[in-house]
Amino acid sequence: QVQLVESGGGLVQPGGSLRLSCAASGSILSVTVMGWYRQVPGKGRELVAIITSGGITNYADSVKGRFTISRDNAKNTVNLQMNSLKPEDTAVYYCHYRGLLDYWGKGTLVTVSS
Repeated sequence: QVQLVESGGGLVQPGGSLRLSCAASGSILSVTVMGWYRQVPGKGRELVAIITSGGITNYADSVKGRFTISRDNAKNTVNLQMNSLKPEDTAVYYCHYRGLLDYWGKGTLVTVSS
């Protein structure tokens, strides 16, 4: 079992920044993929960014150049630095862990509004 706890969501004005963090605990493997997905009401969950344990990253086109994902393998944490936020970035953001199985955090709400 793996537990994921997210933090860092909140309300921010357009153009602002937020940093999301996710801490993983439990049966953590050495080779994994961690990342962030987001979901708005009425739509499916979409990939925001992922990072492998080797540091390879992949981003959704909509966030490239604005968001940066990073991880600390020793601490089993993954972070998402979000800059130049837009109203369309408003969503619940979920931390994801893929080892032998998939695990999800409970989500943290990000609201971008003036």
